[in-house]
Amino acid sequence: MNMGGWLNFRSLNQEGIVFAIAVVLFVAAAIGLPGFIDPNNLVAIVRSVSVLGILALGMAVVIIGRGIDLSAVAIMAMSVAWYLQLLNTGTPDGLAFTYVLAGVLAIGLLNGFLVAYADVPAIFVTLATGSFVFGYVRSQLITQDAVPVPQGHWVELLGGLRFLDVPIEVFVFAGLAFLFFLFLRYTKWGRYIYFAGDNPVAARNIGIPVRPMLVLRYVLSAFVALIAGLLTAASLHSINTRVVNSTLLYDIVLVAVIGGIGLSGGRGGVRNVLVGAALIGVLLNAMTIIDIPLLYQNLIKAAILLGAIIVDGIINPRDEQTAQQGDI
Repeated sequence: MNMGGWLNFRSLNQEGIVFAIAVVLFVAAAIGLPGFIDPNNLVAIVRSVSVLGILALGMAVVIIGRGIDLSAVAIMAMSVAWYLQLLNTGTPDGLAFTYVLAGVLAIGLLNGFLVAYADVPAIFVTLATGSFVFGYVRSQLITQDAVPVPQGHWVELLGGLRFLDVPIEVFVFAGLAFLFFLFLRYTKWGRYIYFAGDNPVAARNIGIPVRPMLVLRYVLSAFVALIAGLLTAASLHSINTRVVNSTLLYDIVLVAVIGGIGLSGGRGGVRNVLVGAALIGVLLNAMTIIDIPLLYQNLIKAAILLGAIIVDGIINPRDEQTAQQGDI
């Protein structure tokens, strides 16, 4: 059996099954739900998962390297809120963007440094930095929860761009997915991420710069979060910082994990993000049409995430010893 193909054992048990479920769910919704296959609704499905998918791309790179980034949503919302606040108070666009970009990269560097060089667990580092970013920006740098985009600004114009009636964020998601695919598949830096995620000790022993590569992953995640925030502001003509307290972070992890990216590290790729985003997009749209209350939607998503984590734990054990038969 070709273990690199679509229908290998691992894909058949997670990625392939999730893709099959997405197809079955799409067909069932197309048959049973009025308006589901309307072109406008199909565009809405893709649009709804574009920002989520972009964030999941950054999360995927971190998870493949055996980490996690719980600060992504805070960086997304608060960086763009600060940028818009600077613009609304008269700061020149170039200077405002430079400040914000420097801040975002600094948070990514801080996350990576603390995880790589201080050996602090990623879950605690990124949870703390996310809370700090939210608290500091909300209390010191912006004056309200929702910060509007200045009228006529390029971010507002970006939100109105469409090609073949498809919103610009869909093309940005597709473009970033392609770039991440090329990076992970065809560059030595991408291969280093897989090596370090699969076995960081062995990777370090053969000369791979494990720690600098770990810092790079968190910087990439932070930068991608900024892009997602700009697209969100472009679509809504504002950014609401309360999104930090929403379920968006769990949705990002859900897309990555349910698509088949192993939390044990060293496995997965862009295709897994696309599969996970497809299933979640169809599922959320169907639940919205059926008018399932948000509380129950969150319950369903939580159950799916829990199931995906359990499956991932069985298929991709965290340590090699636990994968051996007969272990108790």
